[in-house]
Amino acid sequence: MAMSTSLRASLLMAASMAGFTFNDALIKSLGGAYGAGQVMLVRGAIMLLFLTVYIRVAGVPVPLKKAMTGAMALRTMGEGLGTVLFLYALFHMPFANVSAVLQALPLAVTLGAALFLRERVGIRRLSAIVVGFLGVLLIIRPGMEGFNIYALAVLGTVLFATMRDLATRRLPADVPSIVFSLLTTVAVSTMGAVMMFGGDGWRPMSLSAVMTLAGSATFLFMGYQCIILAMRIGEIATVAPFRYTGLLWAILLGIIFFGEIPDALTLLGGSIIVASGLYALYRERVVSRRAASANISAASPPPGRGT
Repeated sequence: MAMSTSLRASLLMAASMAGFTFNDALIKSLGGAYGAGQVMLVRGAIMLLFLTVYIRVAGVPVPLKKAMTGAMALRTMGEGLGTVLFLYALFHMPFANVSAVLQALPLAVTLGAALFLRERVGIRRLSAIVVGFLGVLLIIRPGMEGFNIYALAVLGTVLFATMRDLATRRLPADVPSIVFSLLTTVAVSTMGAVMMFGGDGWRPMSLSAVMTLAGSATFLFMGYQCIILAMRIGEIATVAPFRYTGLLWAILLGIIFFGEIPDALTLLGGSIIVASGLYALYRERVVSRRAASANISAASPPPGRGT
């Protein structure tokens, strides 16, 4: 029996989250032995090799002039700064905690779209966003021992990732997505080189460390390609809930590889974030259906005047 398009898209989204989470786990396994700049540079160089080979084999056009817009500059800035803060948090916080806070990203993007892109967000979705951020507070626990500069770093990651995703909505639609991935990888790798030579310095890398970063780049490449395919062949409302499978992977990998068992507040906070995100997505789908029905009704001729 042939697999339905929706099922394939959902499985691709789940696979992309697995790819991203395994990438994070491999980076964390380095234990902070290398600076963030060195990690960004080496992993980025390997990613550039993958992307270049893919573009050449697939014959993807690369309209660099059309791709280099103000939105692309903002996207690159968000990706670069978010990566720096993410690595800083990842090396010092429990794996599942970092992942759980990042689940608030869809809620943050919805709020950002309302504030900066003037997209309409109703009171119910706003309420879901507020509840979701309460879940974040349960995880980072401001005013308690668990709250520190690393918790601020993961919050900064959400902020810059939100800027990246909002800028992505303003990218030229006729430029292949892989081109933006290529430009972003170049920019992030360059930022890593600047950080490394400007302060972090270069530390000799063992073969196992290089192979770890190669595996990280492989999973990251897989994640990017799967999420692009998922978003292109499936409806957003269908595939978006499968983003939250990343938290399940993070909890599992945290237990198996790092011996980190999330406490009750972390699990509760993560559950609240996921539930709030799913509800916000549900409300968005309801509003979209109502708008579509209203447009159809407005376009239909009054009774008795049709042909």
